[in-house]
Amino acid sequence: MDLSDNLADIVTRVGRSVVAVHGRHRMPSSGVIWRHGVVVTAAHTIRREDGIEVTLTDGRTVAAVLAGLDLGSDVGVLKLDGADMDPIDSGDAHSLKPGHLALAVARADDSGISADFGVIGSIGGPWRTWKGGQLDAFVRLDGGLRPGFSGAALADMRGQVMGICTSALMRGAGMVIPGMTVERVTDELLAKGHVSRGYLGVGTQQVALLDAWVNKMNLSFSSGLLINSLAQGGPAEQAGVLIGDVLIELDGKPCRDIGDVSAALGSANIGQQLQIALIRGGERHACSITVGERPRRNSCR
Repeated sequence: MDLSDNLADIVTRVGRSVVAVHGRHRMPSSGVIWRHGVVVTAAHTIRREDGIEVTLTDGRTVAAVLAGLDLGSDVGVLKLDGADMDPIDSGDAHSLKPGHLALAVARADDSGISADFGVIGSIGGPWRTWKGGQLDAFVRLDGGLRPGFSGAALADMRGQVMGICTSALMRGAGMVIPGMTVERVTDELLAKGHVSRGYLGVGTQQVALLDAWVNKMNLSFSSGLLINSLAQGGPAEQAGVLIGDVLIELDGKPCRDIGDVSAALGSANIGQQLQIALIRGGERHACSITVGERPRRNSCR
């Protein structure tokens, strides 16, 4: 009975800062009052830029202004119009361990708070999503999320919110966007409406390196990235990279697959020069590329 009462108390306390976000047709998603006048939610649930509304804990529905979306980390930020509610008490997701009990607290419709009780499935270090975003920690729940729980607060057994839930970053599993990621992305979205990411302006395909190349260049790996397209006027084209080159190193580190490119760009500042190594005509070729800012609607890396 004590456990049951404790869980209900956590849901009540956290629920005071959980709202329903009406940013798509039919079912609303959940959102969390992260700062005074600022709501964070799962970006994939926002399907329009105007006419977004938020249902508060007291039942009022107020207008919200879209500050920005980052689909890479699946964080969306809204600014409330005419409402100032207490933000959540956030904690450090790095304190979570597999098997820890957790509560997802949602407000998916006008009927009030909903809760889902489960455990943390797995934990890991910094993780790059398939959409190119960087999460400060990998936190997977033990199952999927029920409809309306994307954007919900994920609380530990002390009632601290470790982050927000999303169903968009891993197929068949619920994920937690850690609070430190939410903080970082929220800062950038409030400041400029989007998250800047590094960009080389290349399209690539992983290829196996010829044994002769591996032996000749004394490489410790056997795959690289074939450059099969170049963005016109992009950083790579300006640096003299050619279609047909095979990218093998970025900033002195092996470039075996697209994950290595993402990792290099994730740690690079826009405007910084990266030293790259290519195979061109069977010979090693080196040059430097100045990292650009990735266009917001461009499929090149």
